[in-house]
Amino acid sequence: MALSEARKRANAKYNAKAYDEIKTRVKKGQKKVLKAIANEQGYSLNRYIKKAVQAEILNDIGKDIDL
Repeated sequence: MALSEARKRANAKYNAKAYDEIKTRVKKGQKKVLKAIANEQGYSLNRYIKKAVQAEILNDIGKDIDL
């Protein structure tokens, strides 16, 4: 079922209040590759990237952060 316009606006308002966004760029076609890998692991692309960042931070500075 499609979201109503009111629900879309409410979601956008909440997301703007609760989250920061980070935009990254990859070579053409690589988004599809990353998404396929994430799906194979049972994650959304967003969650897969966040897990990778968390692992790198843990490796670099020994801290586990909540993203």
